[in-house]
Amino acid sequence: MTKKVLVLGEARDGALRNVSFEAIAAGKKIAEGGEVVGVLIGDSVSALGEQMIQYGADRVLVVEDEKLAQYTSDGYSQAFLAVVEQENPEGIIFGHTALGKDLSPKVASKLGAGLISDATSVEEEGGQIVFTRPIYSGKAFEKKVVNEGIVFATVRPNNIELLEKDASRSGDVASVTADIKDIRTIIKEVVRKASEGVDLSEAKVVIAGGRGVKSEEGFEPLKELAEVLGGAVGASRGACDADYCDYSLQIGQTGKVVTPDLYIACGLSGAIQHLAGMSNSKIIVAINKDPEANIFNVADYGIVGDLFEVVPMLTEEFKKLKVATS
Repeated sequence: MTKKVLVLGEARDGALRNVSFEAIAAGKKIAEGGEVVGVLIGDSVSALGEQMIQYGADRVLVVEDEKLAQYTSDGYSQAFLAVVEQENPEGIIFGHTALGKDLSPKVASKLGAGLISDATSVEEEGGQIVFTRPIYSGKAFEKKVVNEGIVFATVRPNNIELLEKDASRSGDVASVTADIKDIRTIIKEVVRKASEGVDLSEAKVVIAGGRGVKSEEGFEPLKELAEVLGGAVGASRGACDADYCDYSLQIGQTGKVVTPDLYIACGLSGAIQHLAGMSNSKIIVAINKDPEANIFNVADYGIVGDLFEVVPMLTEEFKKLKVATS
């Protein structure tokens, strides 16, 4: 049966995050030939609607209000629920981001709907839409289906294959009026501690450092390699606790979950809490002086050596490759 599916587009610094397009691809599978409707919430975000259509949305609804300039769960939930009331969808998809993880439970509770969070796969099996999600810190996976009510899920970034962008696609971008009131949270200032450049949670390449980097300066070779590869720098909790870097870079059970195409672990022991945040990376390369380090048990490729010798060598070789292929 065809369905109408709402997909929340998430904007940051005036641009849509890549997970918005992955959510559209997931929405297409759930819709089963039905309609995928993009939803944009914020202040002056309607210009982004065309991108959602180019990546597969059939039309886009926009809720704009100066009260929505900064994210608050109160404001965004009121805005999204106004769209739900108008559209009466059979499915809803958010990205499993900081925003999605905060907003989805509130919306699901208001709708009396179940919620499948952190889905890494959405497939049709035996006439049903089956969601796969990791459990027990990524040591196992479970499959979930929705038998009744709204199909509501969040999808982990970098796991759902995007639909091919089609610049010739067209669709309506319309406004929805929502009465935004009773916002209990006031955002006075936004202080960004995340590193400049590629978003860690969506990066295709991640260079991560552990206690083996020894100092804040020890992250500099990792940053240089990340820059050459167009990736992002991450860290273990141990490195963050030691004040080598900011907690915004932390990867693991109590930090960010990443699933890049390439994960290079430098000076990381491979504690289970860290593995929970990166073990689903497509290719894992480990660099460590200790040949018995646990990180080698999950790595596809291992280099036993001093990261301060190996990382600069890799950087130089990748630079040569870029020059040769440019």
